[in-house]
Amino acid sequence: MHAIIEFIPLILFFAVFKLVDIYWATALLMGTTFLQVAYSYFKIGKVPTRQWLFFAIAVILGTLTLVFHDEQFVKWKATIIYAVLSLSLLISRYFLGKNLVKQALSAILNNASDSEQEITVPESLWDKLNILWIAITAGISALNIYIAYNFSLDFWVNFKVFGLMGITFVSLFATIIMLYKYLPDEDEPKVDNKKRS
Repeated sequence: MHAIIEFIPLILFFAVFKLVDIYWATALLMGTTFLQVAYSYFKIGKVPTRQWLFFAIAVILGTLTLVFHDEQFVKWKATIIYAVLSLSLLISRYFLGKNLVKQALSAILNNASDSEQEITVPESLWDKLNILWIAITAGISALNIYIAYNFSLDFWVNFKVFGLMGITFVSLFATIIMLYKYLPDEDEPKVDNKKRS
């Protein structure tokens, strides 16, 4: 559900671009990104760093787009965001000794599991997944700016909405397949901690 909410600004951006133009769509993107930040703050009491980053980039590049009436600025948004994500995964793992993919997915897997069993995934697989997501985010960053400058505005908007969503979901699906065999078997009896104590 949370992932779907994150795509709402993108879907609205696409709709307003098709109905009006890129400038109205950019203004709406800025507004809906702000609403996401406000929603997170009032719903969970804090705003994730990722959302602050998306909001800051949307406001800076969106403002430049509207002030100079030049869509080139808004085209850079996805490239900058995905480049920052790629560098964050790279620097965190190889300079700070932290695997951000492991941190994010471990929490999700443990929360999603109905079993009381702890989910154990080999470190080598976490490293492969981290490298995979470094490559995916770097690739998206480069692909976005290539399409922005080599194809029409209409083609770029279609790619930004459907292409990026498609790449993201395929990448998530591949990640789930790689982790699948380490998930607990739902047929196994659940551990009742109350009976054991």
